[in-house]
Amino acid sequence: MYDSGKIIVGLIVGIGLLLFPFWPSAGKYSSKAPEPELTVKAKDAKACVESKTYMTTHHMKLLDAWRNEAVRQADRLYRSSSGKIYEKSLQNACMDCHANKSTFCDQCHNYMGVNPFCWDCHLEPKEST
Repeated sequence: MYDSGKIIVGLIVGIGLLLFPFWPSAGKYSSKAPEPELTVKAKDAKACVESKTYMTTHHMKLLDAWRNEAVRQADRLYRSSSGKIYEKSLQNACMDCHANKSTFCDQCHNYMGVNPFCWDCHLEPKEST
């Protein structure tokens, strides 16, 4: 083993080159996810269509299902797990309480690096200053 020093240096350089693409983002994703700001109406309601954990992880699936059921089957009412009935409408149900898009929607979507296509069809809510 006369070349053990060269092998060790080669392994260190090889591992360094292999991990090089991950260096710029090291530590950036260890921060806590942003907590979206609720409007006064949402705070007063104290409940969403479903639980907070469900809505955090599955809201896009719920909105896709609502879109398909409302447009294709003319089924416009949703009964939540609590038994309350809501209109299947992004504009009239969701954006009624969560009207501040920049502090509610955009915060988490930017953190997760996703670009939802909601506003391709729906009107973006007017931000109040």
